Amino acid sequence: MKYKVLLTGNNKTIINEFFTYMDFNFECISTSERYDDIMGHIKYVRPDVFVYCLYKERPDDVKRFANIERQLSDRDIPLVIVGDAEDCDDFARIAPLLDPLVLQKPISTQNIAAAITNMLMGRRRNSNPNSEAEDETLRSAQDMLAQVKDAVEESRKKHILIVDDDSRVLRLLQSYLSGRYELATAINGKVALKFLEKKETDLVLLDYEMPTENGAAVLEKIRANEKTRDLPVVFLTGVTEKNKIRDVLALKPQGYLLKPVDMEKLSSTIKGILG
Repeated sequence: MKYKVLLTGNNKTIINEFFTYMDFNFECISTSERYDDIMGHIKYVRPDVFVYCLYKERPDDVKRFANIERQLSDRDIPLVIVGDAEDCDDFARIAPLLDPLVLQKPISTQNIAAAITNMLMGRRRNSNPNSEAEDETLRSAQDMLAQVKDAVEESRKKHILIVDDDSRVLRLLQSYLSGRYELATAINGKVALKFLEKKETDLVLLDYEMPTENGAAVLEKIRANEKTRDLPVVFLTGVTEKNKIRDVLALKPQGYLLKPVDMEKLSSTIKGILG
């Protein structure tokens, strides 16, 4: 048996994480933030829990949500909010009478799943003292499924997108990394951004000096896109000017390696990010 989780909110990244990484734990269903849409899902889906995935929600939307929360309360459906500290604090300030389970980012998908599952199991035990054996069976099944998923994830090679206008650098990095990672290459920022619109990667190795659009501009667009804003990025560059380095570091890349690239340092940097 899986718990039914109804999801809404502006944070599509978190919603995607539920569908991608927590499908062994939950039956996930998403809805828009429209009142009629949410109420229709509540009526016909009958979720076990409602999860509001926050990302710069408008105050009016949060205020309107108070009406939905009353419907959830009448049906004994608990509310969970997931988001960073600022978004969670804004939610509490705008809707102080609501009492959701608050899960603040950064928090792993495993911990999100565990917190929601433990809450739901606790509610079942309180309403039905004889449900403890059923809960243990469910927990064992979920643990087994999680182990299978972990094994599948470990067997999948991590993917890296290499962005550099120098074909010699691309060939060198491909030759060095191809045995351990799945690779894709882009000769400029425009090609890289088009790739990220359609496909996913686990890490971007990004050149700084490129024609038309430099690496800093590309990173700004990656961070501005909700789908890719949490994507790890490591700069590979020959730039040594302090002001340029300072500007790049302000964008918070996960690494900054000077060219010519020290391959051992590159390897340890990637391993530190991807495991």
